[in-house]
Amino acid sequence: MNLHKLILTNNACYKAGKTIIPKGIMVHSTGANNPWLKRYVGPDDSLLGKNPYNNYWNQDKPDGRQVCVHGFIGKLADGTIATYQTLPWNYRGWHSGGSANDTHIGFEICEDGLTDASYFNAVYKEAVELCAYLCKQYGLTEKNIICHSEGYKLGIASNHGDVMHWFPKHGKSMDTFRADVGKLLMPSIPTESKKLYRVQVGAYTVKANADAMLAKVKAAGFKDAYIKIE
Repeated sequence: MNLHKLILTNNACYKAGKTIIPKGIMVHSTGANNPWLKRYVGPDDSLLGKNPYNNYWNQDKPDGRQVCVHGFIGKLADGTIATYQTLPWNYRGWHSGGSANDTHIGFEICEDGLTDASYFNAVYKEAVELCAYLCKQYGLTEKNIICHSEGYKLGIASNHGDVMHWFPKHGKSMDTFRADVGKLLMPSIPTESKKLYRVQVGAYTVKANADAMLAKVKAAGFKDAYIKIE
């Protein structure tokens, strides 16, 4: 993850200063063919590039709207992909159009024309890594992640289609997204400990190759068998 910070201190949402205890994460996408972070994040910090229109969200009401999210994912001036945190993670954002503002961290993925697989794969990976990072920060799991369209179905967000108008074009869904976040949240096994473990079956332990022995004991009906690192 390529994480930077530029808090939108001029936005009315930031000025309101309300905080939440994050209970979930909501994934949004911008709905406009403009993958450049400088469109939404600014002013230029030498990485973003200059927005000649100065219509980024670091103003009281961007485009006359009461909107603000905790972060954006998109392109820097040099074309590389980055994440910008734009609100403190525990601030109440204005992103869902519903009660999810009181419970969810919300971030936007900057859309392009929706057909560039290379760009999609890069921002998808960045979003997965951001969500894993936030889950670790706030004790969440992949099950606590939804997109805006799922929020609408749950009755906690306004009627938007993001991100399900985009992800399926590249063979992804929120289920695959959550699964990919879950993979990053799984504890890693130290390399030097991968060969030999104790396999626990009830009150008995045996030293064994983990994969082979655990498969055998589970096949024999010991569904509660687990591995202890030796």
